Amino acid sequence: MATLILVRHGRSTANTAGVLAGWTPGVALDERGRAQAAALPARLASVPLAAVVTSPLQRCRETVQPLLDARPGLPLHPEDLIGECHYGDWSGRKLSELSAEPLMEVVQQHPSSAAFPGGESMRAMQARAVEAVRDWNTRIETEHGPDAVYAMCSHGDIIKSIVADALGMHLDLFQRISVEPCSLTVIRYTRLRPFLVRLGDTGDLASLAPREKAPDDQAEVGGGAGAS
Repeated sequence: MATLILVRHGRSTANTAGVLAGWTPGVALDERGRAQAAALPARLASVPLAAVVTSPLQRCRETVQPLLDARPGLPLHPEDLIGECHYGDWSGRKLSELSAEPLMEVVQQHPSSAAFPGGESMRAMQARAVEAVRDWNTRIETEHGPDAVYAMCSHGDIIKSIVADALGMHLDLFQRISVEPCSLTVIRYTRLRPFLVRLGDTGDLASLAPREKAPDDQAEVGGGAGAS
């Protein structure tokens, strides 16, 4: 079956503001995010892409635009099912405020039972995202053959949940996975099982350098802003 390159969108204005964006309109890439997106065509230059599938949200569309500009005629397909988690009443709130919510501990430790007030459950988020991947795998293979490679631009929690599914991990373990802004995660799907080929590849190791504020043991809902 097809090989999938999962692209997390570049760093956004919500990432740098420490806000849980969700489906809030008007969340764009910040200056670093635009630079990350501009570097994407060179990073993928040797890969013959059959298509690009993207979340309809602005920050994802802005991330893939340089790639589309570099490859005129490359098909683009918006896909609502890989849009960000519907965080409901949490959308637009500061992560520093949300950390005090009792639900946050559930999101961290037992996400399969977590449902956002006025939004969706994390189980539902994973189910729709995996359904979309399976559907697009079939569509891409049917149209372009079993060796086809395609890119899918989405969001941190969505990508982590897809990786967890590919690895046969329970959703309760998905917070152990980290994908930085504009990182590439590659999954090769076969008839019997998927293979994780790359995870959160940013093209450099800058994210391993010490930070001014040491990371704690909590996973950032939404995926975090990555290295500065």
